[in-house]
Amino acid sequence: MAVKKARIEIIPLIDVIFFLLATFVLFTLALNKSNGLPVKLPDSETGEPRDPAGSVTLTVTEEGTIAWDKEPVTLEEFLVRLRQYKATEPNPKVLINGDQNAYFNRAVYVFDEVRKAGITKVYIETLVRSEPAPGSKKS
Repeated sequence: MAVKKARIEIIPLIDVIFFLLATFVLFTLALNKSNGLPVKLPDSETGEPRDPAGSVTLTVTEEGTIAWDKEPVTLEEFLVRLRQYKATEPNPKVLINGDQNAYFNRAVYVFDEVRKAGITKVYIETLVRSEPAPGSKKS
């Protein structure tokens, strides 16, 4: 009786590794989905996970421009869209994300206009920092 030599098949192993790699990449891309323009968010010590589903993301860039989701808009377009969103959405929710170097008065303007439109669910997006900022006291 002839004894067959054991072989390790490498092709199926490579297929499994590529499948795991592709799954990992797709999963990580879906973890931090933002509907706004990419900006450097300010740090904070507190924060809650955000749910962008069913909301509008308003972005204030470092240059002071405003974007509705990922589309840059003028101040007039911003106000018109805000009124339309409030009129058509029964439970409106707004996420404001702004660059940490953006002009503070522009961010306050956006926040103020959202509240004037009657939208009460307004969230500010930040990065939660794990340790306190230098020079701050932790109680």
